[in-house]
Amino acid sequence: MTTLTEKPGITLIKAGSFKLNDLSKLLEVEGLKSDMAEVAVTNNSAPLTIGHFTMSPGVEFEYFYDSVEYKVVTKGKIVVRDTDGNKYVAEVGDVILFSPDVTVIFDAESDGEAIYTAHRQAAEDFAPAK
Repeated sequence: MTTLTEKPGITLIKAGSFKLNDLSKLLEVEGLKSDMAEVAVTNNSAPLTIGHFTMSPGVEFEYFYDSVEYKVVTKGKIVVRDTDGNKYVAEVGDVILFSPDVTVIFDAESDGEAIYTAHRQAAEDFAPAK
């Protein structure tokens, strides 16, 4: 099966990028008002971690991803660049997908929040503040 992380890099999935399936037809449930679409991110097996990310305008920072992670923007915008200088602007409802072995620059103009899922064990350093 083809996955979204077969090639190294950043994938920006804009809101509305995938055509949704009418579940009333798929599940044969008359009157059901529900739609759904899903795609494979990776076929690897590993721990899964979730988190919440916020960033306000200020300074940029660089982060190296050693596992698959995606962020869903829930407020404002998150702006990232790859090491080739390609810029990705993710706004509310957009998904940013980071493949393993990619360096990402979080741009100083970012001003938003996201929830994320990472295909790795939770990092002690990123545990909730006490």
